[in-house]
Amino acid sequence: MWFFKSPEIVFGEDALSHLAGIEGERALIVTDRNLVQLGLVDRVREQLAQAGIEAQVFDQVEPDPSLGTVKAGAQAALELQPDWIIGLGGGSCLDAAKAIRVLYERPDLEPEEINPIEPLGLRGKARLIAIPTTSGTGAEVGWAFVLTDPQERRKLVLGTRESFPDLAILDPALAAGMPPWLTADTGMDVLTHAVEIYAGNWHNDFVDGPALKAIQLVFTYLPRAHRDGSDMEAREHMHNAAALAGFGLGNANAGLAHAMGHSVGGVFHPPHGRTVGLLLPYTMEFVAREQPGRYAEIARFVGLAEGAASLIAKIRELSQELGQPASLRELGLPEADFQASLDDLVEKAEADATLINSPRIPSTAELRQLFLYAYEGKPVDF
Repeated sequence: MWFFKSPEIVFGEDALSHLAGIEGERALIVTDRNLVQLGLVDRVREQLAQAGIEAQVFDQVEPDPSLGTVKAGAQAALELQPDWIIGLGGGSCLDAAKAIRVLYERPDLEPEEINPIEPLGLRGKARLIAIPTTSGTGAEVGWAFVLTDPQERRKLVLGTRESFPDLAILDPALAAGMPPWLTADTGMDVLTHAVEIYAGNWHNDFVDGPALKAIQLVFTYLPRAHRDGSDMEAREHMHNAAALAGFGLGNANAGLAHAMGHSVGGVFHPPHGRTVGLLLPYTMEFVAREQPGRYAEIARFVGLAEGAASLIAKIRELSQELGQPASLRELGLPEADFQASLDDLVEKAEADATLINSPRIPSTAELRQLFLYAYEGKPVDF
């Protein structure tokens, strides 16, 4: 037995104006200081004001939000008593909003205790709106969220199906200000999600179609959005692609590139999309030596004739076109620090919740070798 869950989605030009018609009294906007300075928070508050909703802002979310940050946000919610919590921003802000919403309704829990097994009884106090300003994580349509434990230098993949947003607003105008480097980073995150979802152990009929469409959209529109951020057709399709791929994160799972990427992110803190996009072709080479079939299906769908190898080559070509690093060394990890942290990286990747979805699960020795090959930029031959 399996389930498919999705928020209600409002998408396309002027989608943000939907906020002016919602009903409620108070809203807590969870975001970061940069979006406050850019004026995007004011745009949300203006729409809420038209709906007669008082809005307060929690703008302390940092990249890779920490356990302490979401606890502080939950305290702000407890003081305000909102009936809407609104996540506005990239994946970090949306993940923080999900966690804050859970802790607001269940203040008896520690963040790391949130899991998909135990029922939480949410939606008694607040509903959740997710408004992405980047086209990458797909967090607006998924239930999982990633928090960072800075003391243990690790990322925690947490969540429950109850933590799905009730409403996702996909307005491409909110992503139009992304600089080229962020467009590239987030776009590679979309591609990694979609490929890992389609090829993963938990793929199913309900996520296969959205994943394939997301891959097609990325190959077609990501280079355009990267070259010209004002290309609103490309922006809209990439915004939609992020959500299409995001369906799979809540209804299937990511895979080996994310297990390794979360590990690298917890220790060294490079941008998430850049990291998993870099690792994707290495992990695909590893998987394809035993399980190439699903990659070959993707290749045929996007018009490539030579199976898994041609798909891996196309991903590397796209990454190069976008100016992305091709190895962990190029990502900026100092060699001495990488070598000193290698055992820790392997241990954290093995403990990551996404690893089990990989069609070929590496042994400890193989995982260590994968990290080394990805650091040196060597094609995977084992």
